[in-house]
Amino acid sequence: MAEPDLRPAVSTVELADAGERLSLPVAALAPALVEPMSRLLVDGAGSAVLLRRQWAGDGTAEAVVLHRTGVHLEHPAVQATAADWGCDRVCHSSTGRTVPVRSVAGASLVARFRRLAALAATRVEVAVALARDAGRERTKSNGSPVVAADEAAHAAAAEVLGELGVTLLSEERRDTPVDDGEPWIVLDPLDGTGNFSAGLPPWAFSAALVVAGRPVAGLVADLSSGRRWAAAEGDGAWRDGVPVRPRPGSTVVVPSAPGGRTVVVPTTARRIRVTGCTALDLCLVADGAAAAWHDVDRGGTYVHDVAGGLAVLLAAGGVALTPDGDPLRLRPDTATRIRFVAAPDEGAARELLTALGGQPV
Repeated sequence: MAEPDLRPAVSTVELADAGERLSLPVAALAPALVEPMSRLLVDGAGSAVLLRRQWAGDGTAEAVVLHRTGVHLEHPAVQATAADWGCDRVCHSSTGRTVPVRSVAGASLVARFRRLAALAATRVEVAVALARDAGRERTKSNGSPVVAADEAAHAAAAEVLGELGVTLLSEERRDTPVDDGEPWIVLDPLDGTGNFSAGLPPWAFSAALVVAGRPVAGLVADLSSGRRWAAAEGDGAWRDGVPVRPRPGSTVVVPSAPGGRTVVVPTTARRIRVTGCTALDLCLVADGAAAAWHDVDRGGTYVHDVAGGLAVLLAAGGVALTPDGDPLRLRPDTATRIRFVAAPDEGAARELLTALGGQPV
């Protein structure tokens, strides 16, 4: 008998149907539509399962099956949800029975990266929380702040991602040379450190697997809210398990303005937003919450800041162009600044470049 083809519920109609199947009021299922740590999986044919991510008594992250009908703990969709959450196991709330999240040993490099990146984000989540009050803040040569959580986040992520045996570049370490044609991982263990130190969301974990200058897989986890964006080239992009795509609009997100300067509002925009977390900015373009992003009116940004978000943007169907109008290619160099625009399609990207005084349409 074939497994039910489960997917995350996204509508109140699906909630109502699942409520009947699970004998639960719709109000009990509604949080699954808005809370990143809740997930209601349905198939439209009678099967449903309500999951919640939580911490076990031993400090292990687990996906807890709260209610289910026609779904077992080893179901591929349940396992995939647990893996995307960076959980080590699936637990049935009523019986206490647990099953481990399936190993991806022997799978493709992209599949192994996706699993380990999700685990790394969870390890960073804990490390950052424990290091919140440790040490004093200092400032890097480029003016960005550094807190104890940065180092804790790097150590936690590097321990997990190191299992891939691929060169790992990080904001918190000097670059290791990468041979031509070799894949590499670039990591920003805590993007938005200024936000984190001020207690002002968002701040995020960001990682990407790069091959031939293109980020072929990525993960960005908003550590302040629990939202996660993931992507793999050829498979698409998702926010909390739901496929996303960019779309036209009039809201542009930009990095914070350099000291003493202003944020340029291009003529194509009606609204400008500054989140202070570049990795998330690009995910907002990827999922259609914002129409575009750019940094061409300033010194630029770094590959570790943007690679994870770029992987999500490109897999979702978006475009990234340099000020010269060329497709952006990433280099294994965390010290050199890069500048580009990100938009839903090439036409929108070129229109934004023109508005900013760059490459004509």
